[in-house]
Amino acid sequence: MLLKTFGWSFAITAVGLALAGVLWGWQGLAIVAILSVLEISLSFDNAVINAGILRKMNPFWQKMFLTVGILIAVFGMRLVFPVVIVAITAKLGPIEAVRVAIQDHDRYEALVTSAHPAIAAFGGMFLLMIFLDFIFEDRDIKWLAWLEKPLAKLGKLDTLSVVVSLVVLIISATTFATAVPVHDGEGTIDKATTVLLAGIAGLVTYLIVGGISDFFENRLEEDEDEEAEEGEDGAVEDAVPAGAQKGGGSVVGLAGKAAFFMFLYLEVIDASFSFDGVIGAFAITNDIFVMALGLGIGAMYIRSLTVFLVRKGTLDDYVYLEHGAHYAIGALAAILLISIKYEIPEVVTGLIGVVLIGLSFLSSVLRNRKEAASGDGSGAKAEVTSGV
Repeated sequence: MLLKTFGWSFAITAVGLALAGVLWGWQGLAIVAILSVLEISLSFDNAVINAGILRKMNPFWQKMFLTVGILIAVFGMRLVFPVVIVAITAKLGPIEAVRVAIQDHDRYEALVTSAHPAIAAFGGMFLLMIFLDFIFEDRDIKWLAWLEKPLAKLGKLDTLSVVVSLVVLIISATTFATAVPVHDGEGTIDKATTVLLAGIAGLVTYLIVGGISDFFENRLEEDEDEEAEEGEDGAVEDAVPAGAQKGGGSVVGLAGKAAFFMFLYLEVIDASFSFDGVIGAFAITNDIFVMALGLGIGAMYIRSLTVFLVRKGTLDDYVYLEHGAHYAIGALAAILLISIKYEIPEVVTGLIGVVLIGLSFLSSVLRNRKEAASGDGSGAKAEVTSGV
């Protein structure tokens, strides 16, 4: 199963590294390999989040995530998106923006870096909303109960996550964005308005895409319930819509509009996670093609890891993993907003996510052992804490 799931990633790694060696020599090969590791380390938590969403979708949309989705992730976010940002921020035409990206690497790096406050505000607010909506929801299984219990009670207030996000955005715009260092390190510039607008755009994007996805998902669940109620006792099994499957005791396989908007939601999440990787890659190279190849290889492994987690049912077996990933999202959102003014090493960003997910995995293992020792392997406890 491991080879089947990661086969394409292994193959593309081999081809990509060979291509890098031919085009740019040993130095280029080494840079591509480093960028791949950087992308994997920064986006590991992304795979856990993606898996939690992808397991709700039917096989067709899972394949769409691996095919069309990877094209968007590699070519869209790692190659096209930075050029689009350059064209917009520098007010260049598409052809001129491409020319700058290919021929004038120093200017290209300066233009993308200057757009970092807007990128960080958009991605930071989008990820912050994901984190807040998670911790404000009352869940049967709690990882850090001492924190999650009171937050779940506060979450009963409508639109609390939006209010908190807007407060964080205002604080970020009036502190980090008022004196942003320029690319050459000489002087500062006020980007408060830019950060406010970009942050609001990230918030609105989350509300629209996430809201539509939730709407169609809820509609699908309501239709299933209605059909089950109308059917005979022996026909309940037939109430599951076409394209849905049963696994792990829950209905799996969103299709149609619900799956389409969930797919869009996944892509925006992936884009938000890729922002720090694209910006951080400039610390290693400013060649757009070297950057796209290295980050693209890393993105392939994240996709494969997502599928692996879904097929193995890892999130069902290790119930705190999603908690750890969402806490990592909250940390990344904070880092993105702070990075508007202060440079934060990529190793810090990557380690925070790895540590949080590692702790949540360890807590899950301890929980499983405790249940096995007590003879309760059903996982039916209403509320379990890890003691972390």
